[in-house]
Amino acid sequence: MSARGRRSTVAALAVLSPVLVWLVADPLLGHRLRIADGEQTLGIGAAPVAVVALLASLAGWGLLAALERFGVRRARAIWTGVAGAALVVSFLPLTGDAMDGGTRISLALMHLAVAAALIPGLGTASTRDRGDASPVSDRSTLSP
Repeated sequence: MSARGRRSTVAALAVLSPVLVWLVADPLLGHRLRIADGEQTLGIGAAPVAVVALLASLAGWGLLAALERFGVRRARAIWTGVAGAALVVSFLPLTGDAMDGGTRISLALMHLAVAAALIPGLGTASTRDRGDASPVSDRSTLSP
């Protein structure tokens, strides 16, 4: 599979995984995910969950592609560090008083689900990306 195809699959999994968490928490367990914003209460539906996960996936993919494109040394290691930092920062809004414990846990699981798909999925190199040569293309293994 090409790097683009693999990364597209990873992005799709990163979008699907928090939606599955939402499906378990909201419709199946009956806990409505809500955030209080002043006098308003905002419901969290499947569409916003998918859109935010898609944006995170595309941002991560774009950053990794840019690092690789510009030949940054250790691009994957740098990207993994940035992704880990972004995950930690994504938990900061969950520390406030704007939501109940069930919503907080559900959102934390959604963040972890996206990270669990993206960080290992985008952060690993394919055989072609690592520069491994196949025996056929490596002339040193062919007899004279």
